[in-house]
Amino acid sequence: MTTEPKSEEAKIYVNKIGGWYRVVRVIVGLLIKLLTRTTVEGLENIPRKGPYLLVTNHLHWLDSPVIMATFPYRAHVFVAEKWQDHPFLNPLFRSLDAIFVQRGEVDRQALHKALEVLQGGGILGLAPEGTRSKTGSMQRGRSGAAYMALRTGVEVVPVAAYGQETFSTALRHLRRPRIHVMYGPPFAPPTVEGKASPGEVHAFAEEIMYHLAAMLPSEYRGVYGDVPDKRPDLLTFYAAGR
Repeated sequence: MTTEPKSEEAKIYVNKIGGWYRVVRVIVGLLIKLLTRTTVEGLENIPRKGPYLLVTNHLHWLDSPVIMATFPYRAHVFVAEKWQDHPFLNPLFRSLDAIFVQRGEVDRQALHKALEVLQGGGILGLAPEGTRSKTGSMQRGRSGAAYMALRTGVEVVPVAAYGQETFSTALRHLRRPRIHVMYGPPFAPPTVEGKASPGEVHAFAEEIMYHLAAMLPSEYRGVYGDVPDKRPDLLTFYAAGR
């Protein structure tokens, strides 16, 4: 790992679940259990200690609660800045130490906080697509996760989730939707000399997205539907792990 040197006053991020985070996670977990039928694969792939990036596809607002309920460690996540004005969600997200980010632009303050989590040994969760899919399938990934991985040298743990997009429809018909969550093994960014170039960042951003695409059923792959042609090795790898 090539994380930048930490100052003497650098914050240490503990990955063990406790305190208020545990209370919220228990409540969220109970709701997920009551309202959905969620199955989880690959928990054995999750490293016990940070730092690392936890990356996921972004289908629905339920993505984060489902992952929070199934991920066994404390993670810090990005939240859209628009929720800062919400009377309930703003204090909730702040109490969980979420990182508010301005979407669609380079938010240097959010980037600084995210790098602080990784440099402090924490786990940073994010969706590389940036915004929720409007089509029900994957969108083109953005460069943020790849940039941070290349800058710090931390590993990436992919998690694919699907089925949560049927939540509202299922409840209207008094059914519990089937949600599937799969955690993949961590993989490291390539070693680069000095600062990663835009091309190197883009290449690793695509690598991250192809990992997620290979973990999802074909109907969810969207712009990465060419994974059987471009990365058949990943399809074989994740199929073998099931």
